[in-house]
Amino acid sequence: MEYLGLSYLAAGFGAGLIVFGAALGIGKLATGALEGMARQPELSGDLRTAMIIAAALIEGFTFFALVVTFMLATKAPIAMPVEKPAAEQTVVK
Repeated sequence: MEYLGLSYLAAGFGAGLIVFGAALGIGKLATGALEGMARQPELSGDLRTAMIIAAALIEGFTFFALVVTFMLATKAPIAMPVEKPAAEQTVVK
């Protein structure tokens, strides 16, 4: 059970990276869409629709990744049993 704390740390770090990546992706998506709308205002409806669909896909992936991260964090003791080092194991004869 020595490495159990590291699994929680890794899950928290992974969740932070997931949220940061999603925010960065949606920010770039919105920037591109708004620049496109400024250049061609007549296409703003199509660009808005495409932007909303892409943002929903990014959020869906983010939600799925966060669920997987939290599942790994809560199931870590069951999924990864820690074995004792060979020097500490008792041998029965």
